[in-house]
Amino acid sequence: MAVHGVPRVRDDGRILVDGASGMFRSRSRTGDLDVLVIADAGYDAPRLAHLLRDLPVQVLARMRSDRVLRRAVPPRQPRTKGRPPRHGGEFVFGQPDTWGTPDTETVTRLYGTARASPWDRLHPKLTHRSSWSAADGILPIVEGTVIRLDIDHLPSGATPKPVWLWWSGTDADAADTDRLWRAYLRRFDIEHTFRLFKQTLGWTCPKIRTPEAADRWTWLILAAYTQLRLARPLAADRRRPWEKPAPFERLRPARVRRDFRHIRPTASCPAGAPKPSCPGPGRPPGRKNTRPTPRHDVHTVRKTDTAASRNKKSTTPRPRRTG
Repeated sequence: MAVHGVPRVRDDGRILVDGASGMFRSRSRTGDLDVLVIADAGYDAPRLAHLLRDLPVQVLARMRSDRVLRRAVPPRQPRTKGRPPRHGGEFVFGQPDTWGTPDTETVTRLYGTARASPWDRLHPKLTHRSSWSAADGILPIVEGTVIRLDIDHLPSGATPKPVWLWWSGTDADAADTDRLWRAYLRRFDIEHTFRLFKQTLGWTCPKIRTPEAADRWTWLILAAYTQLRLARPLAADRRRPWEKPAPFERLRPARVRRDFRHIRPTASCPAGAPKPSCPGPGRPPGRKNTRPTPRHDVHTVRKTDTAASRNKKSTTPRPRRTG
């Protein structure tokens, strides 16, 4: 998802992106699905869902297997005294006796039998710590749907552990559950694509100075990736000794690249033939470079051995660090 504009944080902690709200609403039509943001367990999914609640965006993230969520508060009985509770019973991922019956269940044939079981309207009990430390007043109730995914085996034959997913939406039916866990598995394809860009095609190798040059280099990487995808029917499977044979329609771009040196001489070139020329004179010998690379101060803290040097005040103090 590409959002144009500079993100800003309001006084109440909510995120604003210049032009993002109008972009989402202009592209959304009646019946379109919301933008789905998929994240791993290292991200605070309820926090993201709370900050993006003004936009047509939904968050789907994996949760650790030791999490404890809370159910919705049951209806309050008449003539009940005392302060009304904010959280219901516990839903412990590691204790099946706290789960209850899932709201719906989806069974499909993938990696053996894949079984997805959702539980509706579960929320974490938030505290004024980590990403919620700056929040004022009573913390919100961020409800969502928890999905447990169990599969029989992996392609390697190993027995996998169950995957717990948290979705910022509610009232998920069987179609929503099937779409969500399949979308989460597609996240790995995207990660491996970026890994190919960085490690194989050298996306992050050059030391680029300007954003415009970074954009041009990114478009060149995308053009090279497109050529590798289009050249699959022409490439021979030059696999490693430990790799399994694969038909041409299943060849990965990294394996096509191994045989691209034999494909390139036979492919037509729409560009004109390069004209012979001599290189430029360059910078004359002995003259210094008048356009050095800009270097930014990272405020490195140097350690000293003596106690006197630690207690000595500097006459030129460093600027205050804000993060």
